[in-house]
Amino acid sequence: MAGFPTSFGKEDLLKCARGELFGPGNAQLPEPPMLMMDRITEISEDGGLHGKGHVVAEFDITPDLWFFECHFPGNPIMPGCLGLDGLWQLTGFNLGWRGWQGRGYALGVGEVKLTGMVRPERKMLTYKVDFTKAVQTRRLTMGVADGIVEADGEVIYQVKDMKVALSES
Repeated sequence: MAGFPTSFGKEDLLKCARGELFGPGNAQLPEPPMLMMDRITEISEDGGLHGKGHVVAEFDITPDLWFFECHFPGNPIMPGCLGLDGLWQLTGFNLGWRGWQGRGYALGVGEVKLTGMVRPERKMLTYKVDFTKAVQTRRLTMGVADGIVEADGEVIYQVKDMKVALSES
C-alpha cells in the first residue's frame, strides 16, 4: 500500500486525477464530470470477500448532475455505463494504491446486471469492489474483481470479473 491512507476525500481524488497522488505515469482517476465518486471510505489489499483486497466509495447524487439533463429529457436516469465506469475507476485506483506502477486500463467485464435505476431523487451511490485476483509479475499487472453499486442501500448494479491492468507503455 506504499504508505497511503485507507480513506480519501474529494481533494485527494482530484489529486489522483491530476497525476499527483501515485506519481506521473501511474494510475490516475478521471477529472469531473467523469469522476464517479466523491470519497473512498475503505481500501485494502487483503480485505474483502475473498481476502484479496477491496474498495468502498460513495458518490453523492444531486438533481443537477450533468447526465440527468441529457439522459433522457423528461425521464432523467443515470446511464448504467457510468456506474460500471465508477467500479472500473476504483479497481484501477486500488492497484495504484498498492504502489503498483503504470497507467490503468479497463480490459473488460464478464457479467453485468442492472436491476435498478439512479434517478435525481436518489441521494447516494455506494460502490463496493471485491478483488478475486491481484497479479503483479514482470509482464503483467492486473486486478480482477466483482462489484456492486447500491443506490440509497438498494443493490442496483452487479458485475462479475471486471479486469483492469496497469501498463508502463
